Amino acid sequence: LKPFWLKPSTGGAHLAKGASSEQAQRAQMAAIPKRIEKETQKLHQEPPPGVAAEPDKDNYRYFHINMSGPVGTPYEGGIYILELFLPEGYPMEPPKVRFLTKIYHPNIDKLGRICLDVLKDKWSPALQIRTVLLSIQALLSAPEPSDPLDTSVADHFIHNRKEAEALAVQWNSMYAKPNAP
Repeated sequence: LKPFWLKPSTGGAHLAKGASSEQAQRAQMAAIPKRIEKETQKLHQEPPPGVAAEPDKDNYRYFHINMSGPVGTPYEGGIYILELFLPEGYPMEPPKVRFLTKIYHPNIDKLGRICLDVLKDKWSPALQIRTVLLSIQALLSAPEPSDPLDTSVADHFIHNRKEAEALAVQWNSMYAKPNAP
């Protein structure tokens, strides 16, 4: 699957032929804002519980995310893969995040887009990647069918929550397991 945005260049952090990958990484880190560097370090030192976030080796604005489904939810036991991208305007504009793993949830559509206030109108430059990831986990724990992205799933959650959650468990076992399609 290709990301839903084009990965931008490394900001001109080009090295001479034969440069080591460590030198390339240092040059790329120098080309990104300190804020992103600090947030990346903090994600490694103090990862949010149930979340692994790794920057792409070729683009430190692009992150590969593995998120465990919260305990006590239909998503429990699942490992969800997400992609997160920090646009050039970050932190003045929010990160772009989407699920790559299929999930049955009223606030996440079939393309993996997420309806979450901190990714839209409630974004603030004071928020961080960690906050966004914790907010996504909270959304998995407490779906909001009254503010849906997928109206058919939301209707299912509103009119027959037990059946909708059973279907979410089924999708979890089909798609959110290691080696799932």
